[in-house]
Amino acid sequence: MAKAYYALRLILWFAWELLLANVLVTRTVLQPRLRIRPGILAYRTDLRTEMAIAWLANLITLTPGTMTLAVSEDKRILYIHTLNVTDANAVVASIRHAFEANLLELER
Repeated sequence: MAKAYYALRLILWFAWELLLANVLVTRTVLQPRLRIRPGILAYRTDLRTEMAIAWLANLITLTPGTMTLAVSEDKRILYIHTLNVTDANAVVASIRHAFEANLLELER
């Protein structure tokens, strides 16, 4: 039952993040002057299984404005391209809270 709860929570968080990201990317693209600061983040994950890491990488890539570029050989770091790295800590916190926390619970 607990796994079903975290799976549902993950789906709802993803839907929310997807909506927010779509609004932000649309707003950014429609501005007269493109004010983006693209960059690559190294995101350290606490996930252990390849399946959970693959899920995280795909959830990140499916979210507009972010894309998983690579996973380190030891499967501990995901390299993520983002359209705006003005607040890298916010991007990391969002991924950790919305996706990874639920995947960690599902991984148990």
